[in-house]
Amino acid sequence: MPTPLKVAVIGAGLSGLIAGRELERESHEVVVFEKSHRLGGVWVYDPRTESDLLGIDPDREIVHGTIYKSLRTNSPRQIMGFSDYMFEGKEYGDPRMFPGHQEFLSYLEDFAKKFGVTKLIRFNSEVTRVELLDSTNEFVVEWKTKGVSSSEVFDAVVVCNGHNSQPRAALDIPGILEWPKKQLHAHNYRVPEPFQDQVVVIIGNESSAYDISRELSTVAKEVHLSSRSPNVKVSKLEKYNNIWQHSKIDRVFKDGIVKFQDEVSIKADAIIHCTGYEFYIPFLKTHGIVTIEDKCVSPTYGNVFPPQLAPRLSFVGLFHKGMTFLPAELQSKWIARALSGKISLPSETEMLDNVEQVYREMEEKGIPKSYTHSLNFQMDYMDWLSDQLGITRPPQKLKDFYARFIERFLYDHEGFRETFKEDLLICDEM
Repeated sequence: MPTPLKVAVIGAGLSGLIAGRELERESHEVVVFEKSHRLGGVWVYDPRTESDLLGIDPDREIVHGTIYKSLRTNSPRQIMGFSDYMFEGKEYGDPRMFPGHQEFLSYLEDFAKKFGVTKLIRFNSEVTRVELLDSTNEFVVEWKTKGVSSSEVFDAVVVCNGHNSQPRAALDIPGILEWPKKQLHAHNYRVPEPFQDQVVVIIGNESSAYDISRELSTVAKEVHLSSRSPNVKVSKLEKYNNIWQHSKIDRVFKDGIVKFQDEVSIKADAIIHCTGYEFYIPFLKTHGIVTIEDKCVSPTYGNVFPPQLAPRLSFVGLFHKGMTFLPAELQSKWIARALSGKISLPSETEMLDNVEQVYREMEEKGIPKSYTHSLNFQMDYMDWLSDQLGITRPPQKLKDFYARFIERFLYDHEGFRETFKEDLLICDEM
């Protein structure tokens, strides 16, 4: 029988919870470190905002919560949750197909309770250092609780700290740092009321920009969207009297003027940066083995294992732009079984060669480094993980449902929640 290992999991969000469960199922001794007083990670709504609303100051007090009060899921219940404890069929007061954040947080709390993960969590324990010990295969984990530092040695570490806490603002816009009016990153947006009767510019073209702009239109005087996409249609939005779509911002001026590349200029009261996040793992010290640049954690075999430290160091949830729950579960199973010796990884050289091949193929296809961990809405990665585990691939029914949803999501971002529900009703009647 393999010897159980002492494993630290960093973060008690979605990824940390499933990692904790799978590790314990393999009889490992698990400690899940969570900086806040409750589990849930990004799904915990926190009305507080940071002192530096753009998130530039490294010495600011960081508020991990990043969701706005009205946030709803972008995915339907049918593809959320874990394989043996799906979100579908469970209701906590918000039965919508695309419910609000509190509904899914309640699900995660129930999941942790049902599978005994809650008892593994050390709350109010902010990890400040994870460092590989010299001449050993062990890691020292240092954390802080109420200002008091403690440390402990672990055989393995699984990093699950998420990637939605370090804002990436559009600081390359000429004049942006000197612009005197209010600026904030979407990380610090909570409710629309502070923008009553204001002219607001929103930078970005993803989900948060869509949601926040539509919500702000109910209170703001004007909302102006700015996109870097070359395919953007510059126009007033048909369904709204006070939302305009513009091209990229050309520059901003000290008198509050924002000039777009479509030659339109407006005087704004506020700019909201809906421009995404950096991968931020400040506590991880690997003596240069693992690096983070442009949303790429490198090198990682299968988006999980740094080859030189595998399987003792691993990551769950680096991926983005795709289904979250099943990939996190499959990654966690892979890690847990690799640590217990039930699954053998390729040699260090083979894993490094594979990583380099992936990078070469991306470069040849013109795919930017920031897309290294993007699943691109495909199921191929989950099939690949299933093969590593030697288990049955996800059912075709799930793949077809997901493909149908993504088609609707990409075609009609404005109203995909309502139209997708209508699509399902039509299909059920056929």
